[in-house]
Amino acid sequence: MPKLELDTIPQTNATGYPAPFGEAVRGRWYRRLAPAAGLEDFGVSHVVLRPGAWSSQRHWHEGEDEFVAILSGEAVLVDDTGETTMRAGDCAAFPKNDGNGHVLQNRSDADCVFVAVGRPAQSRCHYPDIDMVLTPGEGYRVGGKPA
Repeated sequence: MPKLELDTIPQTNATGYPAPFGEAVRGRWYRRLAPAAGLEDFGVSHVVLRPGAWSSQRHWHEGEDEFVAILSGEAVLVDDTGETTMRAGDCAAFPKNDGNGHVLQNRSDADCVFVAVGRPAQSRCHYPDIDMVLTPGEGYRVGGKPA
């Protein structure tokens, strides 16, 4: 059956960020839907941001398009153009290699739930606020040094 039962898909708040950068995402809980559905060409995650949590560190990808759709609650989209409040029904797209770092931050007192679509980490990812780069197969570098 194509319908996914969310409660049967493991939820985690794991992060690969080196310390101290993982603290901001401690309240981010996600389920990887693509593997559960047998999808291979793109990733899909169901994400819950608890109050105060960030979706990630502000970042952009060289070779990955990203798309998010807010299902409930609200988050503040922070990117190079400023801050935009996003609520249920709002969507945002982030073209690959545009250099516009972005993050969703839950500044409210309720959970924010959204779906994120992209590709698994297959290209370099840049984190401009913290001088960090992730290169697949090599890991994170902060300030040009391995993390």
